[in-house]
Amino acid sequence: MELFFLALLVVIMAGALGSGYPVAFALPGAAIITIVLAGLSGYLFTGSADAFFHSGGPQQWLSAGTLNLRGVYWEVERDTLIAIPLFIFMGIMLQRSKIAEDLLVTMAKLFGPVPGGLGISVVFVGALLAATTGIVGATVVAMGLISLPAMLRNNYSPSLATGTIAASGTLGQIIPPSIVLIILADQLASATDQAGTARKALHKSSTGELSMPSSFDVASTSAGEMFLGAFVPGILLVLLYMAYILIYALINPKAAPAVHAKGESTFDRKFWGQVFLTLVPPLTLIFLVLGSIITGVATVNQAGAIGAAGALIMAGYRLYEGNKKLTYVPALLALASLGVMAFLIKNFDMNLKSASSAEDWMGITVGVIAASVLMFSLIWSGWRVLRIERTMHGVMLETAKTTSLVFIILLGAAMLTAAFRAFGGEELVREFLNGLPGGFWTQFVIVMAVIFILGFFLDFIEIAVVVVPIVAPILLMDPSANITAVWLGVMIGLNIQTSFLTPPFGFALFYLRGVAPSSVKTTQMYKGVIAFITLQLLALGIVGAYPPLVNYLPNRVSLLSETAPPPVNPKLQYCIEEYTGTQLASGADPKRAIDRIRALDISTLPKDLQKDLTKGYDNADKALENLAIAFESEQKVIAASDEYRPLQRTVRKIEKDVRKLEEEADELKKFFTRLNSEETAARRARLEAEREELLVEAKHLLETIPENWDEAHKTFAELTTAEQKARQMYRRQVDGAWEAPSVVLAVLADNEAFNALEGELTQMRGYIETVAEGDESAEDTLKALEAKFGAVEGAGDVKKALGKARRALKPKKFDREKALKEFDKSTAEFAEQKAWRAEAAGLAPDLQAYLEDIRGTLGIRSQRRLDRDQALYMASCNAKHRDISLNF
Repeated sequence: MELFFLALLVVIMAGALGSGYPVAFALPGAAIITIVLAGLSGYLFTGSADAFFHSGGPQQWLSAGTLNLRGVYWEVERDTLIAIPLFIFMGIMLQRSKIAEDLLVTMAKLFGPVPGGLGISVVFVGALLAATTGIVGATVVAMGLISLPAMLRNNYSPSLATGTIAASGTLGQIIPPSIVLIILADQLASATDQAGTARKALHKSSTGELSMPSSFDVASTSAGEMFLGAFVPGILLVLLYMAYILIYALINPKAAPAVHAKGESTFDRKFWGQVFLTLVPPLTLIFLVLGSIITGVATVNQAGAIGAAGALIMAGYRLYEGNKKLTYVPALLALASLGVMAFLIKNFDMNLKSASSAEDWMGITVGVIAASVLMFSLIWSGWRVLRIERTMHGVMLETAKTTSLVFIILLGAAMLTAAFRAFGGEELVREFLNGLPGGFWTQFVIVMAVIFILGFFLDFIEIAVVVVPIVAPILLMDPSANITAVWLGVMIGLNIQTSFLTPPFGFALFYLRGVAPSSVKTTQMYKGVIAFITLQLLALGIVGAYPPLVNYLPNRVSLLSETAPPPVNPKLQYCIEEYTGTQLASGADPKRAIDRIRALDISTLPKDLQKDLTKGYDNADKALENLAIAFESEQKVIAASDEYRPLQRTVRKIEKDVRKLEEEADELKKFFTRLNSEETAARRARLEAEREELLVEAKHLLETIPENWDEAHKTFAELTTAEQKARQMYRRQVDGAWEAPSVVLAVLADNEAFNALEGELTQMRGYIETVAEGDESAEDTLKALEAKFGAVEGAGDVKKALGKARRALKPKKFDREKALKEFDKSTAEFAEQKAWRAEAAGLAPDLQAYLEDIRGTLGIRSQRRLDRDQALYMASCNAKHRDISLNF
């Protein structure tokens, strides 16, 4: 019956959408109706409202939907959704202020003389508008109204013209900032949590180990990472579009002729000035919005606010038709105030709480004035936009409508997802995908195909919020592909983009049909988009085959940022060891530095430091040996994996089927234990028999496991264990190789600070001798000196002796004699340390040289952060998906 109600849910939703019922109400309506019907049917036919649910009952699943609704607004982790209305406002403002029109007209003149130049200009402007607006409808309509007549007048093929405009208008879905990327990031954030839990459970069931190494965890993503990941694929798509139009024009010049300038003055100084004024403001806005996210200066929400403010200022001077001298004044004031604030932030401490000097307060005062000027320019621009044709009114209305549409669909999808899970739909999809032959890539291709087909009928928002939460955890969990969330999100985003072009419900086609002249037939539009859909699928294939196109830029920005993860981060260890190996192979020789430091005479140091240093050198030698063992073990694992992998897949498939049967048996047991009445006795007996059959089938499946599995698994596990052990030993040893010399160097570096305390220590004896018994200040006085020695590296023994003397002066345990005795120990320790510190001071340059020699190899893990070359290597290394399934 669960399958019946699951099918009913899909039928009600599809019927409502097909009849034209609003999506915002079709999604939650289908969920509520189906849950209520299942609850009533269960109560009427079995006496339990929970009978026809996969787990729980109608109350739980209706409340689960409600909690999902609440989560959209109240979960802190999902605050990136706030950026949606800001980017929508930015896009509509730029479209209503005719800046998009200026771009199209100017670029058409610039690219016109090139074969297919008008089409290339449409793609170029589409990319710019995508990076500034992200609103497909506004972009397609604007380009359709302005470019399509010009292209048709210049004898462009109607199919090529309409296909170019429709495809270019959809670039806003993949070129950041994009609403679909924000929604996908939001959905994938929760999907990665589910995938991580599932992967840990798989690791535990496969290996029997209670915990999974953190390096195998599924990493989450954010809207900022999605923007970075989509940047290169978006540019790739633009280049593919341009290349196609250029090649098409060269092969068939009549379909896309060049448009030559009329007269010699077309490309004069005035024209280039127009190009500058048309291009620079949008490009500046793109730089501010995306640059602030990429550099970590602003979050996605803050960048959205920057974009909205920038669009308002640009609209203020574009729409103004009054005194020409005042046209650009608000924009210039805004730029000047931003420049002043940037200068102040760089050169002054602008924190009110920490301001102390007159210079600080001067910087803050000037900053307040600059911020006030910026606010004035925004208000001035807003007043202009409000007065001129009530543009602000229209923009706010459209922003509210579009934002409401997005959020209402999000809320409805939350209800639908809860209902889908209530009837076991999620597990059904998981079982279907996991049961497919071919592993991850078969699952992935099927999911991509389903999303592509759904694009014929559903909008991108419905696909993102209904399909992604169901399939993403399954794909992210798979250790054989070990894909990143940002790569999956960009792949889905590229796929969803086709939903705007695919007939019969491609929204870009609807928008363009509404503004295209009647001479352009709908069939010509459909024919025109086929080539661009093919190009989108080609881009999808390229990005799928080469994940670094997506993963590299987010990794690079993260590892080069001020908040970069430290080198000890578990996710970086494999690549750090690979980098160290390449350095050793290219000529780096830490062994020479180790041998040189071993030759030093360290007899002047105390025995404990001598022992630590010697152990550190030994660790360095052993680390090099273990790294070589790790690489050798890795090669053995790779060599053995070809024979082991097919056997492992077979056994893991059997074990998965057994777990599925056992779970079904457990579900049956939970169900029939509720059937306690005489009327349900027959049904209970039947269900018990079914459970026994499932358990017998599971037992038979276990018997089909190949006899050589245990021996093969044991042998292979020994190889992987040897590799992991060598890597773990290497990591501990390189830490020790760096720590001991750095500690001794820190001790010697504090020699001056140590010696400076001699006078204060000497005077303290007279104080102890004369302090009155019961004087409460005595303990505090020694405690202050004790703290000073505590701040000196290596002075712990002196501090310890002073501590004992201090405790002997407590009012209730006052013992002057004991205090003096312990104090004398501290002075003796001080004298001893002073002597060996002076003798050992000459070791500092050699220790420093040793640390510098191993910093780029054995010392990487001990640094506060990676240097630039190391970070770039790690970004490239981690950008590739590494199969970790053999560890499961």
